[in-house]
Amino acid sequence: MKSKSWPYPRIVAHRGGGTLAPENTLAAMQYGLQHGFHAVEFDVMLSRDHVPVVVHDPELGRTVSGAGGIADYSAAELTAMDAGSWFSAQYAGEHLPTYRAVFDFCQENHIWMNVEIKPAPGSDEATGAAVAELSRTWLETASHATLPPLFSSFSFEALLAAQRVAPSIARGFLVDVVPSDWEERLRALGAVALHTNQKNLTRQLAHAVKQAGYGLFCYTVNDPTRARELLSWGVDAFCSDRIDLIGPDFS
Repeated sequence: MKSKSWPYPRIVAHRGGGTLAPENTLAAMQYGLQHGFHAVEFDVMLSRDHVPVVVHDPELGRTVSGAGGIADYSAAELTAMDAGSWFSAQYAGEHLPTYRAVFDFCQENHIWMNVEIKPAPGSDEATGAAVAELSRTWLETASHATLPPLFSSFSFEALLAAQRVAPSIARGFLVDVVPSDWEERLRALGAVALHTNQKNLTRQLAHAVKQAGYGLFCYTVNDPTRARELLSWGVDAFCSDRIDLIGPDFS
């Protein structure tokens, strides 16, 4: 049962297909969908020409073939790069997608999006503003009525920019360790939720967040026993890499 402070899905596929498909690709989104997931988390940063692309690392080399930074290349150059071979030969030739491509896929398939705004160093405000502006515009013209996305970010500045540009799109402040001023920061952002590392969450902190009226989202929960413990603390939702062990209807 959803809480008033969290009207979104409870179990979210991390980066599309978790660890079972090449992260942050359309193939990963398709894999998650095939496993019944209609809720996905993915990362967005800007190319050199300020086009939002879906990728986690600011540097090439781990999941995307090449060298240098994402911000060193145009969107056309990035989307021609292989983002699947690192995972397996089956996904060789899977390309790095634009945010628009993933947005359209999710809209067409009624998939809720937790869009993590992940600025390259020095581009916090620009990334937050660009992602928010495009998201707002696309939602206004979308032909598929689905639950609006939620922005999250470790960057306070990126979320402030997103708030200015698209105040109607909800925000969640993302932290590794919950800071002492978490409630003040959430108020400043007009945020609906706190997103945090499940490893650093305590029952007491979870209770405090819920008592304050905010949604509480955790990353990344891969053990069913731990998942049940967190839910018993009042955690509203979490993302998982192990979508084979923790399905969309997990409770």
